[in-house]
Amino acid sequence: MTPFARRAVLAAPALLLAPRARAQGAAFPNRPVRMIVPYTPGGVSDITARLMSDPLAAAWGQPVPVENRAGADGVIGTEMVARAAPDGHVLGLVSVGHPVNAAYYKLPYDTMRDFSFVTQTTSTPLVLCAGRGFGPTTPAELVAHAKRNPGVTFAGTGGVVRLAPVLFGQLTGIELTYVPYRGSTGAHPDLIAGRVDIMFDTVPAALTHIQSGALKALATTGAKRAPQLPEVPTLAEALLPGFEASTWGMVIAPAGLPAPVLQKLNADCVAALRRPEVMERHTTLGAEVVTSSPEAIRAFCAAELAKWGEAARRAGIEPQ
Repeated sequence: MTPFARRAVLAAPALLLAPRARAQGAAFPNRPVRMIVPYTPGGVSDITARLMSDPLAAAWGQPVPVENRAGADGVIGTEMVARAAPDGHVLGLVSVGHPVNAAYYKLPYDTMRDFSFVTQTTSTPLVLCAGRGFGPTTPAELVAHAKRNPGVTFAGTGGVVRLAPVLFGQLTGIELTYVPYRGSTGAHPDLIAGRVDIMFDTVPAALTHIQSGALKALATTGAKRAPQLPEVPTLAEALLPGFEASTWGMVIAPAGLPAPVLQKLNADCVAALRRPEVMERHTTLGAEVVTSSPEAIRAFCAAELAKWGEAARRAGIEPQ
């Protein structure tokens, strides 16, 4: 074999790989970036995505359309993210329902393995509330009442709103009876009238009724007191140190995202979320902007998956 022929043979693999290498090294983004929200319009996840869209589009020089792909408690839209190409051009903005859904459903994807984790976006605490005619006014009084009167009822709408009282009951050794509702608006009239005893609802959903006096707040469930209810102690303060149960959001992408793309997505999403007008708008919604590194949000999601999965298993809830 001549030296020229030998060089040609050795160069052939590199020539074959060159188009692929150029494609992988192409600047991100080089086309519109779809932001999939697997829920109906109007919720915190949807609003967060839309508040992020314009700053990200300005930073990237590409449109960032928000697509609502609701269904099956977020599973349909989330699967679309899992099945997309891992190049950063398809993102998802999901809630605490992402890890919680594994307790309820046999999912068509793996909650951790099939995704890249970009950043947390928000945190919204729950509030343990009851009608004003319900006797107990503190978590400790509630526990004492439930031990004397087994079968205290709680309104649940699925997800963490259902599992938070389950975990509360397990940790305090009380028996609580689940009463299902399709949403807070359906549960509130029965809660106010005393037809159901308690509810762990989101602060924004229950706030108007608490402020009017129709509902009373026994505790909130965040790591710190809710700004909208500064006089109400956290459940960790009042009874259960370390207890936390919040709804929260995060940006995800398909698994296998190149490290430089993930780093850019994290930096730009965090910058968009920390804009003053974005943070102020979330405050009016009762949510707090919370950002994180990809490593931190992955670890947080894994911890939530374990916590709520164990609570569901102990309650006899099996994935369907």
